[in-house]
Amino acid sequence: MQVARLHGPTDIRIAAEPEPSPPGPGEVTLKIKTVGICGSDLHMYETGRIGYTVVSEPFVLGHEFMGEIAAVGEGALDGEHQPLQLGQRVAVEPAVPCWRCELCEKGHPNLCPNHYFYGLFPEDGALRERMNVSARNCFPLPDSLSDEVGPLLETLGVAIHAIDLSKIRVASSVAVIGAGPVGLLITRLALLAGASEVFAFDKLNWRLRKAREWGATQAINVAECDPGGVVMDLTGGRGVDVAIEAAWSDHSVQQAADMARYGGRLVLVGIPPDDKLWLQHSVARRKGLTIMMSRRMKHTYPRAIELAISGKVKLEELVSHRFDITQTAEAYASNAAYERGINKVILRVGP
Repeated sequence: MQVARLHGPTDIRIAAEPEPSPPGPGEVTLKIKTVGICGSDLHMYETGRIGYTVVSEPFVLGHEFMGEIAAVGEGALDGEHQPLQLGQRVAVEPAVPCWRCELCEKGHPNLCPNHYFYGLFPEDGALRERMNVSARNCFPLPDSLSDEVGPLLETLGVAIHAIDLSKIRVASSVAVIGAGPVGLLITRLALLAGASEVFAFDKLNWRLRKAREWGATQAINVAECDPGGVVMDLTGGRGVDVAIEAAWSDHSVQQAADMARYGGRLVLVGIPPDDKLWLQHSVARRKGLTIMMSRRMKHTYPRAIELAISGKVKLEELVSHRFDITQTAEAYASNAAYERGINKVILRVGP
């Protein structure tokens, strides 16, 4: 089977590799159909690391994915404890927790210290034609959702979790820094959650146009202004109830803190390439900010699927570029360069 493997920074090679072994108990074999590229994938592609995880040998990227079930192991139940069937299309939650530790038992599987994660070294991801996955991490896709939408349910899940942490209330004011796929979804969900106004910030004008299309009250280019000053002007000097950082570029965390009101809430979603957080202590302290660090998602897939079915979130509108698995190196290079018009890149693995 064809596999796209990262051999070092910006070095992706396609090779033929053996088929996976038959699925074990509680597993299924998937024929991978589509895979999305995420910002965290780009960190590993560009630098060979993310946070303190270093890619020390060739491995397979891809944690946003869906596929068709090709083989079913004994006792293979999906994420809602239903039997999985041959031929079903499923989206996959990439984090596999232990389900037995203190954090898992308290309902926080995204914080499980014993988990592994498809597409995070050393666990190979989905840029290959077939792979075995945990059945419990599979969520069947209804016929109304396309193969391209499947990988974006993970992206939507990240946004849902950030909104959960934000505790947005009816008529809240919100600022979102970053209008990439996650930031755009957060913008849309903030409005669905009841926010009266959402200010979106980015440095790429085509993303700002999409933010306006998705309902942002204002969509502002951070390269052309002082973002914190703009928010203070727009709110009469008060600031926003909730500031959400979904970019992590330069001083975006500080910018988000500057936007928040006294007693406001700051939610950090982005991942910094240098693994450093820059925040002026006096601003956060004097404002008495509640700071929430958002890690991945938890218990979001059923809600994500429902939102996609309802049409309240039009995931297919995020997809801007499509490549085949043989073009994986080209796809990553284009996304890393943020070529004009790029929002979400989808790789087609299967036919």
